[in-house]
Order: sequence, then structure tokens, then C-alpha cells
Amino acid sequence: MPDFKTTVPIDKVGVEERVARLNTRSIKKESKLFAMRLAMRMIDLTTLEGMDTPGKVRQLCNKAMYPYQGTHNIPRVAAVCVYPPFVKIAKQALGNSGIHVASVATAFPSGHALRKDKVAEVRFCVENGSDEIDMVISRGEFLKGNYQFIFDEVAEIKEACGHAHLKVILETGELQTLENVRKASDIAMQAGADFIKTSTGKVSPAATQPVTLVMLEAIRDFYLQTGRKIGMKPAGGIKDTKTAIKYLVMVHETLGSDWLNPDLFRFGASSLANDLIMQIVKQETGVYQSGDYFSKD
Repeated sequence: MPDFKTTVPIDKVGVEERVARLNTRSIKKESKLFAMRLAMRMIDLTTLEGMDTPGKVRQLCNKAMYPYQGTHNIPRVAAVCVYPPFVKIAKQALGNSGIHVASVATAFPSGHALRKDKVAEVRFCVENGSDEIDMVISRGEFLKGNYQFIFDEVAEIKEACGHAHLKVILETGELQTLENVRKASDIAMQAGADFIKTSTGKVSPAATQPVTLVMLEAIRDFYLQTGRKIGMKPAGGIKDTKTAIKYLVMVHETLGSDWLNPDLFRFGASSLANDLIMQIVKQETGVYQSGDYFSKD
């Protein structure tokens, strides 16, 4: 049984200084182009709005498969992430493209539902074709110190996932301290998470570099202890190429090159893809593309 009493102390100033140093790294032209193409392959292209429709989901899937209509070889994204009612539609639209279908579940984004209902929602998603499940933890229970509840919740959801990979959303903007972020990361990994994820994108702040660094260090320590490689997904607020590359530098410096692939690192994003495409085309042609020529989601 995990030791929930242990709290890993976090030096907030030290974390912020480390992030600041990493952000000074200079990426040259060829490496920058490689990083942009890699970031494109790591995107979970996402639509999670109350006004989502089957038509919007199909349009997003088309964008995932054909991100740019020009002659440039723009990589496809890793996955399309949708609400549970749209999983089957996304699965059909993506066909044999190799792009995964991810679905948010467990009463996303609040997490307020009975455990049996969360499990049922996860099973519904998997039965309808989800390759990946993005669950939210019960932050209220965590903040009460009910860590066993969180462990049991993640473990039961993991079991319900079957073959599907489980990404555990901590909603770090509500966890209040970096120590809490570290503890929640450790619990999620011990309970069986395949990925840990910062945010739903519905709470501010969402993904931040200091929080992501703390989570990456938790993944590193867990790997050294167990030999298991856990993935990382920052989500919410990562909208431009420059910011995405900063995250890739941080991953490389903390976890090494093994994590620089879509199996172990993802960006939860909607607008990031457009900026990456524009920057890739600019790097290759010298001509900047206008955002007016791209869909907004």
C-alpha cells in the first residue's frame, strides 16, 4: 500500500529559477523545425465545449487527418479529444488514420459524480471506441486529505479502461501548492495512471511551466523507483510554438530523449496546431501564413 503520509518538499523559488534557466536555451533553425514537427505529432486536438455538435467533431477529425492543404508534409496529430457522446462519431471519422480517439470522462470537468457513474461513463467510452481516457480526480477529497479515496478512484477507473490508456487530470490550478501537485502526481502513478495531466483547461491557471516541471520530476523519480515510464500531458493555455518548444526543452532536460515522443508526451490544445503549421511553413518557405486561413478549432 502506498505511503500517503510522505510529503516531498518543493522549493518554489528553485523550481521557478530552473524554469527560467531552461527558457534561455537557444534552438537553432534545423533543430527548431524538428521540434515544431515533433510538437505537432504530440497534440491531442481538442473540442470540449457545450456547443459541440457531430458536425464540429467531424470537422475536427478532418483537420487532424489533413492539417494543411498545401504541399508541405505537415505531421498528423496524436489524438482527437472529445466528450463521451461524440466518441463513436470521432472513431468513424478517423477510420484507419492511426490517430487515436481520446475522451474526457468521470464527470469532466468537476469530477462530482458517484463512483459507479464515473465507471459506467468510462466503460461507455471504451465500448464506443476510445483509445484513451482523460479522467479528473476528485479535488475536494484530495484537499480534505482523503488520499486513499483518490488512489482507489484512479485504480478503479484504470481497471474500467481495459485496453485504453488512462490520463489522470490533477487540475493543478485547484491544488493550491506545488507539494500538493507532487503528492497527487505520485498517487495517480501508484494507482496505475499511464499519463498524468495538468488541467481540464476549464480552470485558471491551467498548465504552467513550474507545475509541469514538478510533475516531470515526479515521473523521473517514479521511473527510477519502478522502471515504469509514465507519460505527461500539459493542457490549457499552450497556444503558440515558442511556448510549446519551451516545454519540449524542459522534458528533454528532465526526463531525456525517451520521453520526446507522442507515446509519453502530449499537448492538450486546440489553437496550438494552427500556429505550429504557420511556423513550419514559414521556416520552409520564408513566407508567413495568416491565421485567417485556418479554422479556429
